[in-house]
Amino acid sequence: MTQITLNVPDISCNHCKMSIEGAVNQLDGIDSAVVNIEGRTVAVSYDDAALKLDAIVNAIEEQGYEVADN
Repeated sequence: MTQITLNVPDISCNHCKMSIEGAVNQLDGIDSAVVNIEGRTVAVSYDDAALKLDAIVNAIEEQGYEVADN
């Protein structure tokens, strides 16, 4: 499993958390995705043989949140 923390500056509330976690956790190859509201981050554990980082970023951006460069 690959683990990465993505910076998502627009995270501000539980709705953001639920929206992002719901979108990312449904992707094939995701072990877990957990939003930290205060830190404005998304900690993701995934199988990089089954899923590319771009797909995770796209899932977050499709929910209306920009992923900042790490």
